[in-house]
Amino acid sequence: RCTVDDRVTRVAWLNRSTILYAGNDKWSIDNRVVILSNTKTQYSIKIHNVDVYDEGPYTCSVQTDNHPKTSRVHLIVQVPPQIVNISSDITVNEGSSVTLMCLAFGRPEPTVTWRHLSGKGQGFVSEDEYLEITGITREQSGEYECSAVNDVAVPDVRKVKVTVNYPPYISNAKNTGASVGQKGILQCEASAVPVAEFQWFKEDTRLANGLEGVRIESKGRLSTLTFFNVSEKDYGNYTCVATNKLGNTNASIILYGPGAVHDGGNAASRVVAGLCLWATLLARLLLDF
Repeated sequence: RCTVDDRVTRVAWLNRSTILYAGNDKWSIDNRVVILSNTKTQYSIKIHNVDVYDEGPYTCSVQTDNHPKTSRVHLIVQVPPQIVNISSDITVNEGSSVTLMCLAFGRPEPTVTWRHLSGKGQGFVSEDEYLEITGITREQSGEYECSAVNDVAVPDVRKVKVTVNYPPYISNAKNTGASVGQKGILQCEASAVPVAEFQWFKEDTRLANGLEGVRIESKGRLSTLTFFNVSEKDYGNYTCVATNKLGNTNASIILYGPGAVHDGGNAASRVVAGLCLWATLLARLLLDF
């Protein structure tokens, strides 16, 4: 807006050195710029659909009794934050280095922050367009949220999913007791990404689903070996093997009958116990000798 009085004989609006309007005559070829008011008290223009390139000085020039006068206003164009480029979802192996990118535009320049949306809540990660993770762990998998803020409008928020592959590890495998003629179930639980595939063995023989009255069911992290009618020959040591493309692991599980002596541990503990017993007996024999 430009306020004038009765003494004004000529008026014009300029953007920098470019004449936009002289009186009611339009000099600008930009159809977004129009005369809003040209009266004895006001000479104003209007700019539709303002762009960042419209930012800058505007001058209202008036002629009064042959004395030119000017009034200047500076137009500041604010732009809401907008994320213009962000990393795609990514899958990496544990121990790898990862760089996530989030580029944002806005006026004033937006602040970019990264947060890790883990199961424990939102964890602050960094205040930068680039997030670098060296030696990524399985706990650092999940969604990462990029937020661009400049207080002009609501923040622009985008997310990137990071999947961390790691080899299987068996988190739960317990010895189980069952009576002859009853149902017996052995369970093996393994964490892995990608999800592990399971195999069951008795000694060196791989068990097949449906043979000799057993059923093998694997779903997600859990695999079960079910005996529908336990017999004496079913008792013994079984091995659960969990495998994915990064490796494999195994655990020994005992199916035992009523009154059987068992330690409730895994094969490793039983082997250690056995070695300790033999070492003790050997030491006694040497002393006696």
